[in-house]
Amino acid sequence: MARSKNLAVGSEFEKVREQALNLDLDARAALARALLKSLEDLSEAENESLWLAEAERRQQEVREGRVKLVPGDEVKALLDRVLG
Repeated sequence: MARSKNLAVGSEFEKVREQALNLDLDARAALARALLKSLEDLSEAENESLWLAEAERRQQEVREGRVKLVPGDEVKALLDRVLG
């Protein structure tokens, strides 16, 4: 059941996305502002769900070798060089 729901959501998303991309520049900008604003007032559960999905996406990227992990000390050294 969840898989068919995801397919329906994906299909609906694509329809809305296509319609939104066909809007003129001002309308697209207004829509983008409204969508971003709608993300400011998420519940704790919604925030948790989004962060979990992001963590799972990142974990999958690591597993598939699409991203390279960099040790923290290397990142710090790079930031020290770049930022002074």
